[in-house]
Amino acid sequence: MNRIRTLSIALLACAPLFAAQAADKPTGIGSEIQQELAQARKEVRTDLAKAKRELDSENLRIDNSLQFGSDNSRMAKRGNAALPQAEITPQGDFLIEGKTQTIDAGQRRQLLAYRGRVIEVAKSGIDIGQRSAEAALDAVGNGSWVGLVFGAMTGSLESRIERVVKREIEPGVRAICRQLPALMASQQQLASSLPQFRPYATLEADDVADCENDVRREFASR
Repeated sequence: MNRIRTLSIALLACAPLFAAQAADKPTGIGSEIQQELAQARKEVRTDLAKAKRELDSENLRIDNSLQFGSDNSRMAKRGNAALPQAEITPQGDFLIEGKTQTIDAGQRRQLLAYRGRVIEVAKSGIDIGQRSAEAALDAVGNGSWVGLVFGAMTGSLESRIERVVKREIEPGVRAICRQLPALMASQQQLASSLPQFRPYATLEADDVADCENDVRREFASR
């Protein structure tokens, strides 16, 4: 998205130059814009593919994830103390401050199942990010460079990108909300089985309900 914003600003800043060159190079500037957009698409896909690989191969932090609803209300309800760093490894080990906790085979299976559900939610978020970024790039790329300049100058380009991104994001975010009940059930099962995990079982029924409500409010205001 930073590249998209930068491109829009550059289009606006170079508007007089574009106008001066239009007669001599009717397609040169458009070609450069298309090359920039193609490079942006490549970078988006590369970066997000890397993020997915890291989710699978690296330890999963659970002390700073799954933040839903109002942060202030959560802190008031659960206290201000920060939880010690906790991770689930790809092998199903449970680490607190880097120290391996004693677990049995059943707890390892539950840890791996929970890790898998969290990663599934995270990958869904990455997919949403990729779809919305590419949709925004498509919105920028459709039409002539003259139209882009005009859109940047009038603000219509930003509005068009926002509409396109909204159309791509809303269904995906709602799908993530629908994954939360199963995730919460997995979390609660693990908290009942493994006492060391209990402080990290922070997902609650209110959070699940708030997810859909927040989506409804957010997109109704756009």
